[in-house]
Amino acid sequence: MKRLLIAILLTAALVLPAKSHAQYDRNYIYWVGQQCMVKNNYREAIDLLNVLLRHDPKDFDAHFLRGIAKYNMDDLLGADSDFSKAVELNPVFTGAFYYRAITRSRLGNYDDALNDFQQAIELRPDLPDPYYSRGVTRLLNQQFEEAIADFNKFIRFEKRHVAAYINRGTSYLYLNDTIKALEDFNTAIRTNREDPDGYNRRGALYMAQERYNDACNDFDMAVKCDTTFLPGYFNRALTHSYLHRHMQSLSDFDRVIALDSTSALGYFNRAIVRTEIGDYNRALEDFNRVATLSPDNVLVYYNRAMLHTRLGDIRAAIDDYSRAIELYPDFANAYLGRSILRRSQRDVAGAERDRLMAERKIAEYRSRLKDSTYSIYADTTQRFDRLLSFESNLMERNFERIASTISTSGRDELTLIPMFRFTLLRADDNSTDRRARRYHTQRVRDFIAKVDNPLLKLDCRISNISPDSLLLIDRSIAAEMQGMSEPDWITLFERGISQSLIKQYTSAVNSFTEAIQLNPANPFLYINRATTRAEMIDFISSIDNSYQSITLDSDPAKRLHNNTTRTYSYDEAIEDINKAIKLYPELAEAYYNRANLMAISGKLPEAYDDYTRAIELDANMGEAYYNRGLVQIFMKDTRKGCMDLSKAGELGIEAAYRVLSEFRIAEH
Repeated sequence: MKRLLIAILLTAALVLPAKSHAQYDRNYIYWVGQQCMVKNNYREAIDLLNVLLRHDPKDFDAHFLRGIAKYNMDDLLGADSDFSKAVELNPVFTGAFYYRAITRSRLGNYDDALNDFQQAIELRPDLPDPYYSRGVTRLLNQQFEEAIADFNKFIRFEKRHVAAYINRGTSYLYLNDTIKALEDFNTAIRTNREDPDGYNRRGALYMAQERYNDACNDFDMAVKCDTTFLPGYFNRALTHSYLHRHMQSLSDFDRVIALDSTSALGYFNRAIVRTEIGDYNRALEDFNRVATLSPDNVLVYYNRAMLHTRLGDIRAAIDDYSRAIELYPDFANAYLGRSILRRSQRDVAGAERDRLMAERKIAEYRSRLKDSTYSIYADTTQRFDRLLSFESNLMERNFERIASTISTSGRDELTLIPMFRFTLLRADDNSTDRRARRYHTQRVRDFIAKVDNPLLKLDCRISNISPDSLLLIDRSIAAEMQGMSEPDWITLFERGISQSLIKQYTSAVNSFTEAIQLNPANPFLYINRATTRAEMIDFISSIDNSYQSITLDSDPAKRLHNNTTRTYSYDEAIEDINKAIKLYPELAEAYYNRANLMAISGKLPEAYDDYTRAIELDANMGEAYYNRGLVQIFMKDTRKGCMDLSKAGELGIEAAYRVLSEFRIAEH
C-alpha cells in the first residue's frame, strides 16, 4: 500500500499541470517524504524529493532533506553535494551548515567541517548540538584542548549527555590527564548506570594503569548492561589474558567472534592465546582465518611463521617470513627468523644474506630513532606476538579487494549492470524497480512499434518470463517460420531474441545475422547480435576448465574481476556495437554497451569515455553512472567514482547505496 501511494504521488506530480495547486502539491509530497524518513524509508524519500527538485531545482528544503536521506544511506559525497546546494540557495540555512559539517567530518575533511560548524554557531549560538559535534571533530583532528572547550559549552546546555562526558574524558586522556579523565568517566556512569560505554571506557583506563581486577569488574558491568556489547567482551578478554586466565580469555574472544564473524582482531588475539596454552592446531586455524580477512597485514604472517616453526613445518614458516618481508621490506625480525630457518635447512648462503640484511635494517633503524615516521617493524626488540587492542587497525580491507571477491561471495551488487538489448519482459505490477523514468528516442519507439510485440522492451534487466514460457514462445516462432517461404527480418529478429533467452547462442547469432542481411541499415539488429555474441563468449568461458568453480551468469560484465590463464575476445561484439553507433550515433545504449565490453576487456579509460557519452545522450541513465562510478574507483579516482554512484542512487539504482555503504565500511 505504501509503494502504491508513492507511485500515485510520483505520477500526480509529473502529470498535474495546474499552477494554482502547485504549492499544495509540493507541501503534500514534501510531507510524505518527511514521513518516509521518519520511518527510515530513505530510498522512497529520495524518489519523492527528486520529483520536487525536477519541478523546482531551487527548493533548498528539498535539497537539504535529500542530503539527510543520502547521509543515512552512507552516500556521504552525495549528501555533501545536496547540503552545499542548500547553502548556496539559502546562505543562512543553519541546519545545512551543521549537517554538511558532520558529513565532512565523517569524510575526514576536518578543516572544512570546522569552518561549517563555525558558520552554524555564528548563525545560532544558542543551539547546543553544534558545540558537541564540533568537539567530536576536534577530538578526531587531535585538537584536544579545543575539543574540551566545546564539550564544556555543550555540557552547560545538556548536563545529562553521557557521550559528552565520555568524549571529554577521552580528550583528557590524550592530554595525559588521567585524573580528569577518570572524573568524566565516573560522571558518565553516574548519569546513566545502564550505559555500557561508560564502564567500558573506565575499564580501559584501569587496564592501561594495570589495575586489572578493577578493569575486569567494569567490563563485567558493561556486558551486563548490554549482552551484545562487543568492546566489553573484547577488553575483558584482554584483561583475563593479562591475569593469565586463559580459558576465560578464550571464552570472551569466542563471544566476540560470535557477535562479529569477520572480526580479524578477534581471531588474531584468540590465536595468540591459543598459542600460549599450546593449542597450536586451533591457533593455526585462527591465523589462517585472519590471513583471509586481512591478507596484507604483516603481523599475521610473522606470527604464523613462528607457529609453523613450533609445529615443525619449516617450509611453511619460511614462506610466511617471505610474505612478511614482501609486505614490509624493512622488517628486520622477519629476516632474522628466516635466516635461522634457512640455516637449519642447510641453506647457508640464503641464511647469511638474511642475517646481513637484518643487521643493515637494524643499523638503519637505530640511526633514525628520533624519526617518528620510521616504522616499529624495523625494531628487533619489539614483541610482535602480543595481543592487539580493540582500537588496533588490523583490518586492511579496501574496495578493490571487496570487488575482487564477487564471484565467491555472491554479492552481485558489486558487479557492472548488464548491457542493454531488446528482450522480452512482462509488465510486473509488483515490481520494486525505482529507476528514474527514461524515455526512449522516437526511433526506438518506432522500431518497437514495427516489430509489434507487446513483450518487447529495450532493457538491461533479466527477462521475468519463465523458462517454460520462453520455450513455448521460441517454438511458436519456429512454427511460424516453417509456414513462410522466406522469413522476413522481423521474424528472424524475434527468433534470435527467443533463442538467446533460452541460451541457444549459436542459433541466435545466426538468426540475427540473417536478419541483418535482409536489413543491413538497422542499428538495433547489430545491438542484439553484439550482446548475444558477448553472452556466448561468456558461456564458453564459464564451462572452460579454468572456470569450473565460477557460477554461470548470462552477462559478461559479471566477471570483470575473474582472472584466468586463458583470454576471450569480445572483438566481434565490439565491431557490431561500432556498426550500430555508425548507423545511429545518438543511441545512448550503444555507447553504454560498448563501455561494458571495454571494461571487461580491461580497457578502463575507453570504458569511462563511452559511459560519459551515454550520459551526455541520456542524463537519466542511472546504469551508466553506476558503472562509470565503479570504473573510476578501479582507476583509483574514488571521490569521483563515489559521486557517480551517488547520482546512480539518486536515479533509482538501489545497488549504488549498497556499494557506497560497503565502501564506507572498507575505509575503516
